[in-house]
Amino acid sequence: MMRAALCQIPCALGDKEENLSRMGRMLAQREADLYIFPEMFLTGYMVRDEVFRLAEDVDGPSVSAVERMSAEVGAPILFGMAAWDDELPGVLRNSAVMVSPDGSVQRYDKVNLANFGPFEEGIYFTPGGAPAPMEVNGRRVGVVICYDLSFPELSKWYTLQGSEAIVCLSASPVTSLPLFERLVPARAAENASYCLYVNQTGTQLNQVFFGGAEASGPGGERLAKAAYFKEDVKVIELDPEAVRSARRARPTLRDSLRSAVGVEGHVQHIPTPLNDRKR
Repeated sequence: MMRAALCQIPCALGDKEENLSRMGRMLAQREADLYIFPEMFLTGYMVRDEVFRLAEDVDGPSVSAVERMSAEVGAPILFGMAAWDDELPGVLRNSAVMVSPDGSVQRYDKVNLANFGPFEEGIYFTPGGAPAPMEVNGRRVGVVICYDLSFPELSKWYTLQGSEAIVCLSASPVTSLPLFERLVPARAAENASYCLYVNQTGTQLNQVFFGGAEASGPGGERLAKAAYFKEDVKVIELDPEAVRSARRARPTLRDSLRSAVGVEGHVQHIPTPLNDRKR
């Protein structure tokens, strides 16, 4: 059993020290095995050109501060930030970073950048090259960022790699509310997996973020729903037996692994269903 805290806190736009302070305050209020904060939580989402001044390396001072907080609470902390690429100088990523009490850092760079309507991520960020499963106390989770959730193949890939939960860090304005409230249970049900969604809340420049963090169980059922437009936190329990039961009852993963449609339209066999393994 793993307890995950969905931490929905308004960001102070462009003020990293204040946002780290708010993170620490939230950590002190709840006990959990994993704390989850929204996309671009460190700086706020609507920083625009300021992102180049505010971005850091993952071994920079802000991640070090989160490391200290993680050690104090004895649990990993997952949050969004603008992070410089580890290997390519000058390349900026929209990243999800998980810091653990032992000081280890895991990272996923957003693959599908939102670059339409009010979203301008393509101006500032370079898309990540591949998904990156993360480990939490020996259990695997697949992390996606906001627009990524619209691409079912990404969540499916994570699940086929053994993830028991899809975790979405988001900065979604109120106009996207109906869409995400459909996507979260859909990703859960089609993968027989938990799906956790943590969104920005409050107003930043000309955008109003709706909050509404939520969690769906492996049957697509809603397990928790946070308030709209204000600070809130929900702690849910993730039970691996519920995932195994859901996958036995509706074996979408087994059937996804047994056959896949190739580029020429023929069916290809893929052996060894992960959900049949004993773990």
